[in-house]
Amino acid sequence: MVSSRRSSLRQSALEAGFRSGLEQDIADQLRKCGIPVVYEEEKIKYLVEETREYTPDFYLGNGIYIEGKGRFTTADRKKHLLIQRQYPFLDIRFVFSNSSNKIRKGSKTTYADWCQKNGFKYSDKTIPVDWIKEAKR
Repeated sequence: MVSSRRSSLRQSALEAGFRSGLEQDIADQLRKCGIPVVYEEEKIKYLVEETREYTPDFYLGNGIYIEGKGRFTTADRKKHLLIQRQYPFLDIRFVFSNSSNKIRKGSKTTYADWCQKNGFKYSDKTIPVDWIKEAKR
């Protein structure tokens, strides 16, 4: 039953234009707070060996970008460290489905540990209200 419910939630998110149920939940939260949903509208160029583009999930309008993550892969982590080094003034924050998940099988490091070590703010499931109310810099 849980699997079919999860599947229908994911299908609903896809139909609404989101990549996951978590992203749809974040959009719903923003709407309830009266914040326009700006979903994957900005592109941030970053350099690896060639130029690539990163598309943040949401922009709050106050200078904060929100990235919703169920899985936080090695490639995601590397990308965010590159962007952080190349754009130290950008404020990218994560909303995880579960920040207690391990970064890989057998690791003791959680998503939360990784964020704390690398100076990223994060939360679980929803955007903290203080992030939404934070003044623009």
